[in-house]
Amino acid sequence: MSVLPPDPRQLSIHDFTYQLPPERIAPEPLPNRDQSKLLLYKQGSITDQQFQELPALLPTGSLLVFNDTKVVRARLFVRRPTGGMVELFCLEPVAPHQAIEPAMQQTGSCVWKCLVGNGRRWKKGPVTLEFEALGQPAVLTAERIEQHDGYALIRFSWEPATLPFAEVLHGAGHLPLPPYLNRADTDVDAVRYQTVYAAHEGAVAAPTAGLHFSEAVLAELKERQISAARVTLHVGAGTFQPVKAEHMAAHAMHGEPISVTAATLRQLQAHLPQPIIPVGTTSLRTLESLYWLGARLVQHPEAVPIWHVSQWQPYEEQREVTLEDALAALLRQLEITGSDTLHATTQLLIAPGYRFRMVRGLITNFHQPESTLLLLVAALLGPAWRQVYQHALANNYRFLSYGDSSLLLP
Repeated sequence: MSVLPPDPRQLSIHDFTYQLPPERIAPEPLPNRDQSKLLLYKQGSITDQQFQELPALLPTGSLLVFNDTKVVRARLFVRRPTGGMVELFCLEPVAPHQAIEPAMQQTGSCVWKCLVGNGRRWKKGPVTLEFEALGQPAVLTAERIEQHDGYALIRFSWEPATLPFAEVLHGAGHLPLPPYLNRADTDVDAVRYQTVYAAHEGAVAAPTAGLHFSEAVLAELKERQISAARVTLHVGAGTFQPVKAEHMAAHAMHGEPISVTAATLRQLQAHLPQPIIPVGTTSLRTLESLYWLGARLVQHPEAVPIWHVSQWQPYEEQREVTLEDALAALLRQLEITGSDTLHATTQLLIAPGYRFRMVRGLITNFHQPESTLLLLVAALLGPAWRQVYQHALANNYRFLSYGDSSLLLP
């Protein structure tokens, strides 16, 4: 294996691979959420646990940070006038709203960026889908208004026009299970591909580290005085996007919207310097993105705030800002604008060479070879990521979205 260069842009994704036998990919969830295995990596040693034991394994005084996004039924199977089916996978709203939450409340019509399956046979004209919403018959019409490289802009309209788009998707759509599961969604998935604390609709993939948490585990966390905070990152389809570039410099990270309340920022601020441990890579990327948003405010107080973190920003900043100052700057800016919630987007790529500012560990599943998620784990653990994955493979852990979990405490 090649020696890792100091600049993550020069990393070869081929140095972050392992052999994942297909039979190790979990095709279905376990009957009970908290009965999955839990690999504990703590300061270089590995032990095998069960997820229900998590509350007793966390460092004293930990703050767990959960991503409370909710997966929407983003896959629509609509019928062409000739009778054939077309699949539309809703990626992100375009008009009249680009922000996900108002877009989900839009009534009558809207435009979304979509992936189109079987699109070559859909030459022109609208396609339709009859469904039921709120106990009433309804019909959805879709029209392709622009074709781009890899996606299309689709105008949706529906009757009754008073339905919000969230109810349209709930009645007409299917859950977007990961493509590697290669199966249709079921009634079980409707429950189990959501976390028990999901609150804000907008994700097209689940924050899967959270799928292991049951009400019983959450109750025990509270009993043990393990604090909890919530952030929202609406997971995009790009989470399944393979890295095709030879080196990471040529890989474009997808942008995802994040929302964090002022109350959560104050909670993070008050918790320092005790351990902050994100539940899942999406929570981790949100927390680290908060640092970079605040650092920019500190470094450029006279500039118009930029509520976006680019994928290479952490590797280009020269001046160091403390975490305390970064959080304080975010709260000051919210006070200036009179807002109680920070809304931003992030393309943050965390790879070996990254220095973590906010987090002290991670709860996460086992990720695909040659993925940006595996790069994140390697950034946290260093070369020990191989030891962790070799142990999981040798000890019958289940992999990927419906697989087992790990608590990583480097």
